[in-house]
Amino acid sequence: MSKLPASLLLALCAVLAPLAQAQSYPNKPMHLVVPFPAGGPTDVFARALSAKLGERLGQTIVIDNKPGAGGAIGADFAARAPADGYTLLLGTSSTHSVAPAFGMKLPYDTVSSFTPIVHVGDAPNLMLVPNDTPAKDVKEWIAYARKNPGKLNYASSGPGTVVQLTAEYLKAEAKVDLTHVAYKGTALAMPDLMSGKVHLLFDSMPTGLPHVQAGHLRALAVTSLKRSPLLPNLPAVSETIPGFESVVWFGLYGPKGLPADVVKRVNTAVNEALQDKDVQATLAKFGIERAGGTPQQFAQVVEKDRAKWKTIITEQKLTLE
Repeated sequence: MSKLPASLLLALCAVLAPLAQAQSYPNKPMHLVVPFPAGGPTDVFARALSAKLGERLGQTIVIDNKPGAGGAIGADFAARAPADGYTLLLGTSSTHSVAPAFGMKLPYDTVSSFTPIVHVGDAPNLMLVPNDTPAKDVKEWIAYARKNPGKLNYASSGPGTVVQLTAEYLKAEAKVDLTHVAYKGTALAMPDLMSGKVHLLFDSMPTGLPHVQAGHLRALAVTSLKRSPLLPNLPAVSETIPGFESVVWFGLYGPKGLPADVVKRVNTAVNEALQDKDVQATLAKFGIERAGGTPQQFAQVVEKDRAKWKTIITEQKLTLE
């Protein structure tokens, strides 16, 4: 029986090795990079998701918190990892939409440095105003703002944040004149919002809703395209301004060149995990609406989101200063 030439054997090994890896994947613990601090909403959410995802993949998933630079440090770490499916990234609007839309110099390319796997969820904001605001809904608030050009302001958690961009988005679409007042976090803006020194704030459900429920603030709307299933009685801004949508999205990425079989395996497992009641409860706790879908759908969501913020940033002449 003749032996195969060494060159042919090497070629066969090169073809079969990835297939064998995909079939046995995962055969060792995996790492999920969370580009934000431990204990925060993104971290808690990541741990709940990874536990159920690990059950479906039959492996332990270790959370690696690598905060800093608005998520860029963790994203860069994941981008440089081997493309074997054992290091994944929980990306967000900060890492893949807002930063590139502002033209920030990043150590990675948000498109070519990663392999999109799955859209996990979206977190809309609440449109919050003081209780003494003479407007009970978005339409009335826009009319009120137009009657007081330059006299109203809005708070944000700082320049370049989704909170600021959402308010600027509203300014552009509603054609109102508002002054930006930046804080180091929305929590620090709450006292001034309650007292009426600040007239508008877009804040997340977990931090904003308790103040509404306690009667300290009024919620006019939610910023998801449709009413949130978490607050079905609260209108969406889009009911007054058609097409208005502003959410913080979450999704899984791998490094560029991730094998298609690995992408499919993780995508399927995440879609299944999103059906789990415990995961759904954690999502609801942090105001996150589950997503799911294909890698291609996820890539389209991010591309659309990035383009929208780029337009707002350009038209409103926004900077990070």
